[in-house]
Amino acid sequence: MRVVVTGAAGFIGSRLVAGLNRRGITDIMAVDNLARTSPLRNLAKSRIADYQHYEEFIARFDGRAAAVFHQGACTNTMEHDRQKMMAMNLEFSLKLLEKCETARTPLIYASSAAVYGAGPDFREEPACEHPLNVYGESKLLFDQALRQRKPAAQVAGLRYFNVYGPNEAHKQAMASVAFHGFHQFQNSGKIRLFTGSGGYGPGEQRRDFVYVDDVVAVNLWLLDHPGASGVFNCGTGRAQTFNQLAAAVINASQGTRRTVAELAREGRIEYIPFPPGLLERYQSFTQADLTRLRAAGYGGEFRAVEQGVAAYVEELKAA
Repeated sequence: MRVVVTGAAGFIGSRLVAGLNRRGITDIMAVDNLARTSPLRNLAKSRIADYQHYEEFIARFDGRAAAVFHQGACTNTMEHDRQKMMAMNLEFSLKLLEKCETARTPLIYASSAAVYGAGPDFREEPACEHPLNVYGESKLLFDQALRQRKPAAQVAGLRYFNVYGPNEAHKQAMASVAFHGFHQFQNSGKIRLFTGSGGYGPGEQRRDFVYVDDVVAVNLWLLDHPGASGVFNCGTGRAQTFNQLAAAVINASQGTRRTVAELAREGRIEYIPFPPGLLERYQSFTQADLTRLRAAGYGGEFRAVEQGVAAYVEELKAA
C-alpha cells in the first residue's frame, strides 16, 4: 500500500507518518522541502520507503497511490509575500489535485480555520469565510477550487483549528502557545500571554485548541472511509481560553491543580501588549462547528486542553 505524505517532516505530517506506521503501513513516499534540515529529525524513528524534495516530487508524480495526504504548506500567518504563498499553497496543491483526479487517487489535504478570519461563525460555508491574512486566502482559494469540481475519487479537506503537540519545535515563532508556554515557564517561571482583544480581557481570548494526535485520527478515519468527501472542520468543538491553556501547562509541569486566578496573582501568568501589525489580523475567538464532520460519520472524541496539554508536557519533559 503506497501512501504519499507531503509535509512529512513537518508537525502534523510527521505525526501522521507515525500513525500510519502504527497501522503497519511503511510504504510511504515522504515529501518535504529538503533544503530545510531542522524538522528532519521528526522522521528519525519512522519507517518510510522514500523521501523526495517537493519540487522533484510534483514534477515526477503520476498520481498513482493508495492515498495522498497533502500536509505540506507555508504556514506562516505573518507572511506578506502573496506570490510565494500562492505558489506553495495554491499552485502546488492544484497540480497535485489534477494528478490525483487523473489517477482517481484519494486526496486528503490540510486546509485551515484561518479561512474564517474573525468569525463569529465557523461553518464550512462561503458566508462564514473572511480570511484576515494571505495564508488564510491561499487555503480558501484551494477549498473553492475543490467546490467547483466533481472528482471521481475522494477529495477531503480538513480545516485545522489551533493544533498543538509534539514535533512542532521547528515552527519556531509559529509553534503553538502550549510549546512556547512550556519553555517560558521552564526558563522564567512564568508564561506570557497577550492583553485583551476583541472584547475579551487579558488572556481570555478563546480558541479551539486541538491535540495533534486527534487530528491524525481524523485523517486516518478519512483513509478508512473513501466515500467521505468535501471540506470539514477539524477541531474539538469547544473554545477554551489562553488562560486555561497556560494553567494547564503550569499544572502539568508541576503536578498541581491551581486556578488561573491563583497563577495570575502569583505572577505565573503575565500579560504583554500585541506586537505591531498582529492585532488587526488576530482571531480572538474560534470554535469549530463539527456538524458536517459528525454527519459524515466521524465519532471520535477530542481531548480538552487539560488532557492534551498533560500528554504534550510529558513528551516535552522527556525530550
